[in-house]
Amino acid sequence: MSGNAIHQLLGAYLLGGLEAAEARAFEDHLAGCAECRRELEELESLPALLDAVPAPDAVALTAGRPAVDPSPLLVEPAETLKHKVLDELAARRRTSRRRRSAVMAGVAAACLALGFLAGPLLNQPPKPDASYSVQAGSGLQLTVGMVKKTWGTELEVDGRSMPLEGTLYLWVKGRDGAEELACGWTATPSGRIKVTGATPVQLAGIAGVELRDEAQRTVAAISVP
Repeated sequence: MSGNAIHQLLGAYLLGGLEAAEARAFEDHLAGCAECRRELEELESLPALLDAVPAPDAVALTAGRPAVDPSPLLVEPAETLKHKVLDELAARRRTSRRRRSAVMAGVAAACLALGFLAGPLLNQPPKPDASYSVQAGSGLQLTVGMVKKTWGTELEVDGRSMPLEGTLYLWVKGRDGAEELACGWTATPSGRIKVTGATPVQLAGIAGVELRDEAQRTVAAISVP
């Protein structure tokens, strides 16, 4: 008999309807099945159905024998009583499964909600360790945030009223006179850009940055004190 099939014998075991061999097999199963033991404990305190008849009659009915005092007002047929207890057992199992499903759904919903809340926090870029801005007479505005990294410096470039055509480049000038290309991008029709660049030059070694066009003409420059 499969584990799932023997699990279904709980109701018959409770009602004393199993043969001796089946009862022993179920008791062996019960020793290793926490779910069946829990349901059996619940049902042992449950049967208000059997409380409706005198104790001797209840024992007789669950064993399939005629009631000692078969009063029509107090005693139901044995088969009807058995079906009621079996139905109660099935209802309890359904309730238990629904409760477990509801708990799992609640946990999943909570995790999903935490994911939505934590997502923006985890995805936020690091705050810059330094930030510098410049505004040109043409209306161009350029802000460069600098973030220290072990390998150099990350640059967060934010521009408004930028040139509308061509390709633009951001160069980093080191305090030792060296220059490093940090990033480049194609001009946008809106004149608005937001890009990220990088340089191996450490933040303390940056003397300034320059925005240059395709002809390497300086469009805007920022000095770092």
